[in-house]
Amino acid sequence: MTTPAPSAGGQLEGFLRDLVDQLRAGDTYGNLDRLPDEQLLGPFILTREQRRQIASNCDIDAVIEGRVRSFYQAVAASVEKATGVITTTVLDLNHEGFGRVIVFGGRLVVLSDVLRDVQRFGFNSLEDLAARGEAMVTAAAKLVEQWREVARDDS
Repeated sequence: MTTPAPSAGGQLEGFLRDLVDQLRAGDTYGNLDRLPDEQLLGPFILTREQRRQIASNCDIDAVIEGRVRSFYQAVAASVEKATGVITTTVLDLNHEGFGRVIVFGGRLVVLSDVLRDVQRFGFNSLEDLAARGEAMVTAAAKLVEQWREVARDDS
């Protein structure tokens, strides 16, 4: 998979499109409808200096937890699109910003990621965000293809 960025028409593609869709889906009151896609993705971009200014010894904010959840749900949604296997995301964070996220495809663990310093969750650029998401989707899709029988949802 290539690392998609905004296309010539300004529309997002690939993982970034799925991430924006997840953010908009979580907005039950439609407050984000008036915002352009790039503005929705803005909070995911943090420079090194911005990260340094964020304290890591404090409780995580619900907004940051929601951002992390949306990122991994977008990975799961992209895996569903790529493989046709229904996915489930489990996020377990403690109040200090440490934890784990697991994405299941059927009975198969397609992604398991340890989370640290979630208060500082972000990427250097939109391209880095897209590349990280696409890499996770590609790796998870390969696991599903390798273990298709386990990934089948026969609950």
